[in-house]
Amino acid sequence: MLMAGLQKNSFIDYPGKISCVLFTTGCNFVCPYCHNADLARGEYPQRLGLDEITAFLRSRRGMLEGVVITGGEPTLHDWVVDLCKAIKSLNYPVKLDTNGSRPDVLDRLFQKELIDFVAMDIKAPLEVYGPFCRTPRIHETLTESIQLIMGSAPDYEFRTTCAAPFATRETIEAIARTIEGARCYVLQRFNRRAACLDPEFNRRQDPTIYEDEMKRFQTLAKPFVQRCIIR
Repeated sequence: MLMAGLQKNSFIDYPGKISCVLFTTGCNFVCPYCHNADLARGEYPQRLGLDEITAFLRSRRGMLEGVVITGGEPTLHDWVVDLCKAIKSLNYPVKLDTNGSRPDVLDRLFQKELIDFVAMDIKAPLEVYGPFCRTPRIHETLTESIQLIMGSAPDYEFRTTCAAPFATRETIEAIARTIEGARCYVLQRFNRRAACLDPEFNRRQDPTIYEDEMKRFQTLAKPFVQRCIIR
């Protein structure tokens, strides 16, 4: 078990909590606007073992309120179950960021009560995932993860990174319909300054969705979910 990095504190990654962030490496998606390109490609900015991580968490008792596991895609690694178990043994709440491609791993984590918050990214309407994932029948897999999260997660949110040309009024409404009844849908602003998995993504066009349009997206999504926020 090797982690690709550790951010010692964050005020934004775990809603309502001061957290640290653990990064895994490798991803089965190829989102062109991904801003964790090194991690997605399987590169290791750091190499941290479980002993180092648990020692750090012990030293931060009373200061940290939670732990976020992100990537890359954490559920590609079966050892994420053991990692969550170790973190929970230290009485930290665990938040998991995922693309939803491994519902079997999510189910194991829920059954063992090892995660407290799940954030699943939904890139596009599920039938048009070609620019993000080439896995056959990904629509069915993602649907299973969405249903599992809505039925089993103690707390959760679904998120869409709003970058042109992928985010439009039509695609945002379609995604909101897919997660109808969800507790929270987050529309994430795209950070144009970040390096992307596709180095040309920022150069070919301006992918920025500006504030007025973000608010229109929010208005379109609100009727389908309990809460829709822009972040």
